[in-house]
Amino acid sequence: MKAAGLIVGLVLLAFGLLFAGQGSGLIMWPASSFMLAARVWVVYGLGIAAVGAALLWWSRRR
Repeated sequence: MKAAGLIVGLVLLAFGLLFAGQGSGLIMWPASSFMLAARVWVVYGLGIAAVGAALLWWSRRR
């Protein structure tokens, strides 16, 4: 169960940071993405990244 939490946490953290980067305009890839420079995706991305970080913390506890 903890291994699954680690994997899911890493994926959520990575995707959340990608979404936040696209929403803020720092990552302009792919060029056809609807999330580019759309500020709402910064909020969504940071929320997803926070959930991922919490899962990582939970999976690394003893």
